[in-house]
Amino acid sequence: MERRHPSPLCVAIDTGGTFTDCVWMEGPRTRMLKVFSTPEDPSRAIADALEKIGTRGPLTVLHGTTVGTNTLLQRNGGRVALVTTAGFEDVIEIGRQARPKLYDFFFERVEPLVPRDGRFGVEERTSSEGEILQEPSLTQLRSLAERISAQNPDVIAISLLFSFVNSKNENAVVQALAGLGVPLSVSHQILPEFREYERTSTVVVNAYLQPVMQRYFERLEQRTRARTSVPQGLKPGSIGGLGGTTEVVPFHGAAKGAGPETARVFVMQSSGGITALSSAAREPVRTVLSGPAGGVVGAAAMASRSGYDRIISFDMGGTSTDVALIDHEVRPSTQSEIAGLPVGVPMLDIHTVGAGGGSIARFDAAGALRVGPESAGADPGPICYGRGSQPTVTDANLILGRLQADHFLGGEFRLDEERTCRIVTQWLKAQGSNLSLQQFADGVIRVVNGTMEKAIRVVSVERGYDPREFTLVAFGGAGGVPAAVTPDLTYQRKLT
Repeated sequence: MERRHPSPLCVAIDTGGTFTDCVWMEGPRTRMLKVFSTPEDPSRAIADALEKIGTRGPLTVLHGTTVGTNTLLQRNGGRVALVTTAGFEDVIEIGRQARPKLYDFFFERVEPLVPRDGRFGVEERTSSEGEILQEPSLTQLRSLAERISAQNPDVIAISLLFSFVNSKNENAVVQALAGLGVPLSVSHQILPEFREYERTSTVVVNAYLQPVMQRYFERLEQRTRARTSVPQGLKPGSIGGLGGTTEVVPFHGAAKGAGPETARVFVMQSSGGITALSSAAREPVRTVLSGPAGGVVGAAAMASRSGYDRIISFDMGGTSTDVALIDHEVRPSTQSEIAGLPVGVPMLDIHTVGAGGGSIARFDAAGALRVGPESAGADPGPICYGRGSQPTVTDANLILGRLQADHFLGGEFRLDEERTCRIVTQWLKAQGSNLSLQQFADGVIRVVNGTMEKAIRVVSVERGYDPREFTLVAFGGAGGVPAAVTPDLTYQRKLT
């Protein structure tokens, strides 16, 4: 049944690899809803959730997403052309001398997002003090535009030497390429800071994400607008109490004829703040850790209200586990890497491992039990969801009696325990394993707990912190179970 709210409704929506979670307020009550994610089009799960909430009227959506992260991990972003100062075309490939594994003779660098034939140099130079030593010639700029046009890129990244001090030459390149009708990602706008490698890498990551995120945000806006209508006299900026503190810019991809703004969509940034949908579409690099950042900020706020200011947030979802250490306050960092690529915009320091409720268990060539990073996701999902065929962490918890089949998702979804036991037993026989069902399930949990314990050590012990001085704040669809029943995860106290 649809309900028209007399006052604007604010819904927080987080899209994960397995579930899409919604939280909203109805008067004094906090309401929650969980639906299966739709990885082929994440906005469809959001539309499904809004349909189940059953509201029509002014709406504000606060959205956390992992679309940007997955785009980088899966390398399915846009085709990027990179324009640099002549002689610096290979800066994103050369990188820095430091290696993460100093004694690894087989170490391989991460492949740059832009291949060599997609990089273009411009004869120009700006000094470190901002003095223009050489301006790019009009003839050179026309030739540059022709060469880039011949490659038909999806987006163009521009990063000239010392443009963060004086952007005159970089603006000249922008003007010369604007006529191509291709989106531009410009370094003095994205990251006006020194360190050429990190700045160029950040601008390239932003450009690489733009086509994918632009399409996603367009669909998201269209679907949210379709669920709303605006009463006469509603003023822009008045929805959700956000208009006075956050700039609201209409998204340029809005459907024609949509009329006045009926839905406001704000996107969580990697730094823990929020931004308008239009800003997120222009600078998607700021949303790479959008989903995990929301969890860290929420955990810190909840713990602070409970009197705890030194916490380790433990967010275990269906696909991965995100861990962060908070010592009195949330501190963004500007020296982060995502998928091996330096990103210089502010981000919360979050360590992610491929261990979640949907992580798939298997035996390797030596017969050792492995769990993850592959995940069953939302489709087909774990065996107990009724469609999967490979054992997962959720299946193991069900076998061990840590999940109640009739009370999953508040009783809205029943786990198939009989099917799980039958298929896992058959799978073990096919693998030639002599383990019993209980032994196998216990082994899966031990392996995944070891992975999570290591992740927590990375953000604590390896950085000089004693985890016994911190409170573990566990959340996420699968976070409560290991925190409650696993003796390895012992800290000063636990909040779930």
